[in-house]
Amino acid sequence: MTTNNPSRRERILGGLWGSLVGDALGVPVEFLSREDVRLSPITGMRGHGTHSQPPGTWSDDGALVLCTVESLLSAEFDTNDMGRRFVSWMKEARWTATGVVFDMGNTTADALMRIANGIPAEQAGNSGEFSNGNGSLMRILPAVLRFAAEPIGLFSSRIERISGITHGHARSKMACVFYGLVIRHILSGLEAQTSLKNARSEFEVLYKDHKELAQFRHCLTDDFSSIREDQVVSTGYVLHTLHASLWCLLSANSFEECLLNAVNLGGDTDTTGCVAGGLTGVLYGIQKIPEHWRGSLARHGDVNCLFLEFADLIDSDK
Repeated sequence: MTTNNPSRRERILGGLWGSLVGDALGVPVEFLSREDVRLSPITGMRGHGTHSQPPGTWSDDGALVLCTVESLLSAEFDTNDMGRRFVSWMKEARWTATGVVFDMGNTTADALMRIANGIPAEQAGNSGEFSNGNGSLMRILPAVLRFAAEPIGLFSSRIERISGITHGHARSKMACVFYGLVIRHILSGLEAQTSLKNARSEFEVLYKDHKELAQFRHCLTDDFSSIREDQVVSTGYVLHTLHASLWCLLSANSFEECLLNAVNLGGDTDTTGCVAGGLTGVLYGIQKIPEHWRGSLARHGDVNCLFLEFADLIDSDK
C-alpha cells in the first residue's frame, strides 16, 4: 500500500477523524445482517436506518473517543478524570452528536454506573470472561496516539489501565494493546503489513506467558491480505472487531475502500467502522479522508478545535 507519506500530525488527525467518520458511516446499518446490508449497501454518509439519526451522527464510540481526547488534554493520564467524563456522557450526553445518547453497551453501562456510585475508575470494569465486548477497543485510539512514544512497557500498561475503566478482562485489555502496537508502527511511517508484523512480534513477547495469548491466534497468524470476507466475523466481541478491522485495513487500497468494507460487513457496523477508521486514518492521513464525509459530521467546528488542540499537544512532545 502506498500512502504518499503523510506527516505525523496528518496521521494523528487522520486517525481521530477516521474513527468518527467510520462510526457515523456504520450507525444507520448497525445490527443488520451482512445479507441485509447487501440489499442496500453503504456507499457514503447517510442517515436514518437503525437509530433514526441524521447523516453524520456518531454513536457511543465517537462520543467516548471525544471524551478521551478531552480528558487527555485536561488531565494528561488520569483514569478517574476519564471515567468521570464517560459518566457525564452517559448522564448528560457529553460529546454526543445531537444531544442524545442512543446506543450503549451493557458492560460499559454497568461500569459507568459503578463509577457514578463512587467506585474508582480502574476498578469499575467487569473482569468476567463474558464481558469482552468491544467497548474499550472502540475508544482507545486517542490514548494510543498520546502515549505512542513511550517505552513499550509503560505504553502497554497505560493502555490496559484505560481499557479497564469499562472492560477489565485481560482479553479486552490485550486487544487494545495489540491494536495500539499496530498503530504505533503505522504512526512512525511504516507500511501496514510491516506494522502488523512488528506488532505481532512485540505482542507475543509482552504476553508470552499469559494464558490469554492463545485467544489471539487468528490475529497473530492470519494472512489478512488474502482471507475472504466470509472468513471475517463482525459481531460486538472484541476479538472479532479487532480481526475484522485488521482485515479491512490490509485488504483495501484506500481510506474509502477500507471503511466501506468495514460498514458493509453488517453486525456491529459502527464499531468496526470506528476501529478500522482509526487504523486507516493513521495510515493515509487526514488528506485522504473525503472532505464531504468529514464535513458532514455533526458539530464539525467543535470537533475540529478539539482535535487540533490534541495534535498540537502531541507535537509539542517531540
